[in-house]
Amino acid sequence: MNFLKLKEARIKKKFDKNLKQISEHRIVSQKEIKSVGVLTTASISLSVDLQGKIEATLGVKNVKIYSFKKYSKLDDVSFKYFSEKDINWKGVYVQPSFKGFLEEPFDLLIGYFNEANLYLETAILQSNATFKAGFSGVNPKLYELDISEKTTHVDAFLSELKKYLQILKKLKN
Repeated sequence: MNFLKLKEARIKKKFDKNLKQISEHRIVSQKEIKSVGVLTTASISLSVDLQGKIEATLGVKNVKIYSFKKYSKLDDVSFKYFSEKDINWKGVYVQPSFKGFLEEPFDLLIGYFNEANLYLETAILQSNATFKAGFSGVNPKLYELDISEKTTHVDAFLSELKKYLQILKKLKN
């Protein structure tokens, strides 16, 4: 067994334990949404202008996006991407700018990915965001709001998200 598989198994065990604890004690914020963070994959963020579409649809400014990208020695360190090398064996993110992103108390964190990804799910779990939304089918315990849609249908996802946020009185009409 190689070290990455061993590390992933250990992170998964820690993730499952933390998910159980957090889902039992979750308190949903009633605050209006003013700040938005997005966690996604590099392939999605490179193919879609998520920031522009989210700002236009939800009427918010300064949407912050971080994308998961498989580690490569050839890639430069970037404040837009994180990889499996940015998490330690205890399941804690150690890269300073990404850690700052997770510590920021966003009013809404969007998990914009629809396939299970241990690193993205761990980041969502560790985020200090007060309300989390994402795609159904990933992990329903992570989010307060699950939306069933394809990642390629950005406008449909965002219009559904906006509709539910307005119903919950987290966005003004």
